[in-house]
Amino acid sequence: MSLEEKVGQLFVMHVYGHTATDPDPEDVDTNLRELGVRDAAELIARYRLGGVIYFGWAHNTRSPHQIAALSRGIQEAAAKALPSGVPVLISVDQEHGAVARVGAPATLLPGAMALGASGSYEHAREAARIAGTELHALGIRQDHAPDADVNIDPANPVIGVRSFGADPEAVAGFVAAQVEGYRSAGIATAAKHFPGHGDTTDDSHTELPHIHHTREEWDRFDAPPFRAAITAGVDSVMTAHIVVPALDPSGDPATLSYPIVTGILREELGYDGVVATDSLAMRGVRTKYGDDRVAVLALKAGVDQLLNPPRPQVAWDAVLRAVREGELTEERIEESVLRVLRMKARVGLLPEDGTAPQETTADSVGSVDSVVGSPAHRAAADRIAEATTTLLENPGSLLPLSPDTHRDVLVVGADPRSPSGTTGPPTTVLADALTGLGFTATALSTGTAPDATAVDRAVAAARGKDAVLVTTYNVATHTATARDNTQAANTALDTGPATEDTPAAEDGQIALVAALKATGVPVITLAVRNPYDVARLPAVDAALAAYCWTDVELRAAARVIAGRAAPRGRLPVPVRRADDPARVLYPIGHGLTY
Repeated sequence: MSLEEKVGQLFVMHVYGHTATDPDPEDVDTNLRELGVRDAAELIARYRLGGVIYFGWAHNTRSPHQIAALSRGIQEAAAKALPSGVPVLISVDQEHGAVARVGAPATLLPGAMALGASGSYEHAREAARIAGTELHALGIRQDHAPDADVNIDPANPVIGVRSFGADPEAVAGFVAAQVEGYRSAGIATAAKHFPGHGDTTDDSHTELPHIHHTREEWDRFDAPPFRAAITAGVDSVMTAHIVVPALDPSGDPATLSYPIVTGILREELGYDGVVATDSLAMRGVRTKYGDDRVAVLALKAGVDQLLNPPRPQVAWDAVLRAVREGELTEERIEESVLRVLRMKARVGLLPEDGTAPQETTADSVGSVDSVVGSPAHRAAADRIAEATTTLLENPGSLLPLSPDTHRDVLVVGADPRSPSGTTGPPTTVLADALTGLGFTATALSTGTAPDATAVDRAVAAARGKDAVLVTTYNVATHTATARDNTQAANTALDTGPATEDTPAAEDGQIALVAALKATGVPVITLAVRNPYDVARLPAVDAALAAYCWTDVELRAAARVIAGRAAPRGRLPVPVRRADDPARVLYPIGHGLTY
């Protein structure tokens, strides 16, 4: 490889468009404006690119056949443009739950905290195997999952339900299980966000968080899931744009920290696989240094892959210049290139001896049809989801509901946009599911920040009903802002377009539940994201947690409410009292059944 191609192997970029060579005119314009190229083929040729990452907002994930065709086009473009013929590693951020880029008709599975609520490592392993099998059929060979953060702070605006829970050892078990499941399907994994993003109220997409754990606390709370991932054979570790003074007092984010990346991850934990940055477009990594320095400093820290630099030409030129001027040696670049090539070999893009590229295209059309969203996969997703729904309160044994006594049900409340844009809205999904179970259910959306008019409309609709089911969304998060659903700007690796949540979301949802309770109609709440909502809401007749709002979780919750399935989920995080956060309202492991 030339120096340029070696450097290109270290870059992973997004590109707009549904095809590699013929995107829509609007996507061509965006590519020219942001990336200086027209399409994926030009991007690969210009930067000798090693990796491409798919996003829904970049119009890469319209349908299974389109995704598979895009993957084939990208590999064909790489074969023509790259002298070495090394295939591109195509990746995606498909955690499932709150972060999903590939939507229906692909199988959507419960996310991390829901799996944590199931208490089953086998469910986590099976979910990862299913997800990986479907990604493989689409020509995708890496998933930026699982999330290895331990969600300690309930107000964490960026992790939350993306974490398996608050118990480090339990999270470690789930992380290891998912690494094993993905690897069994031929998919490279990425444990994130090292050294741990679970105890902060700041969002690294928009600011630079500080984690104030001592070294001993880091060893106890943050390290176990990453140790488990390494033991399980994780293919890459993604860094966090966070400052951890106990690990590096310089004030540099972990992504740019030699003491953290090389000193702790590589030397202390013994990890010699690929280290990738989180998106370099995120504000957390851009607060201290310019975009040219960030790429170079990440490589000097020990990173191998540079994800989504906001100004690709600037980052590319800076790395080449650093090598030519001696700040980085070519041998240092080759260390990272070899790690990347070994990862590509492990997922079948190269033979293990490195002699020649293998077949790299997505599976055939027939294979896509038989694998992606198959009946067996969808049935498994429903079965796994049934084990996750958590019944938190049921003081008067209202649940399970019976159509004989509570036939006429109003489903009202928050309708956050689907993570993949392909399911929902939640109130309608729940109403349809309950109707299919023998109830007469109607849906009324009030949004995540209902005003007085919306509350009055809901109260009027509730009169005469036998029960009201209220979906709630992040009531317990004190920093409920536009970042809470998909956390910020379109260019960030873990994000999509922001939603329109506002700080009024808390008061509006509380007012809605209180007003409905005052009607005398039995009220059930269903937290469709963070399970902490129950601590801030008025007392109701029953309260449940679903941990996400895609159809698979909502259908499972409907079956539990109707008594077609017993609630089996157990809290994987503690829920603290709103009036006294030092006291626990419901501990880890809490969950009722019938």
